[in-house]
Amino acid sequence: MISALEALERLREGNSRFVSQRRNSDELTSSSRRREVAAGQEPFAIILGCSDSRVPAEIVFDQGLGDLFVIRVAGNIVAPSQIGSVEFAAARYNTRLVVVLGHSNCGAILATIEELQRRTEEQSRNLRSIVDRIRPSVASFLDTGLNLDADSLVHHAVRANIRVSASHLRHGSDLLEQLVEEGKLLIVGAEYHLETGVVEFFDGVATAADEDTCRQRTPWVQRPG
Repeated sequence: MISALEALERLREGNSRFVSQRRNSDELTSSSRRREVAAGQEPFAIILGCSDSRVPAEIVFDQGLGDLFVIRVAGNIVAPSQIGSVEFAAARYNTRLVVVLGHSNCGAILATIEELQRRTEEQSRNLRSIVDRIRPSVASFLDTGLNLDADSLVHHAVRANIRVSASHLRHGSDLLEQLVEEGKLLIVGAEYHLETGVVEFFDGVATAADEDTCRQRTPWVQRPG
């Protein structure tokens, strides 16, 4: 088991290999690796990402079989089934890092903006359930100047939706909240840029680094028994 910050660094290094086309995935998906993980798994990170076909987490982070526990849903929204999946992996495999992975020009975000600007009855009830979860992250932007700049509006809406999903995981589950409070789980938000392939970690990362620095500087003192 590796720490959350070590897992985060492993993801950053993997994404750097992906961007520079130096991937190791052939080795990580070999027949020997397949046999190795057949008996069990120890994923070092949980990824809650969008279902968009252009954002496969294992490829984007250059990881192989057994490395990532991936949950994908349109708009990287957080609903009870997604929370349960994260709880399962965190508790069963002691995985210390959760990444909410959104991406630029997200179709679910665009659909939500369109719905807010011009309500339509053409959406199915099931699709509307996704839009309704994204709606609070987007609605406030429509009353600002961002409404006049479509690209900027989408960018800010994508970021806001990622932050909301990460916050929902931190505070929408007693189990996850306890793990976070005990320092056994780190939940961060990140955006994948479709054009460059770069993953930018921007939510929850600075806090994690500050806490790690504090632990390193503070000497361990045994409490009286």
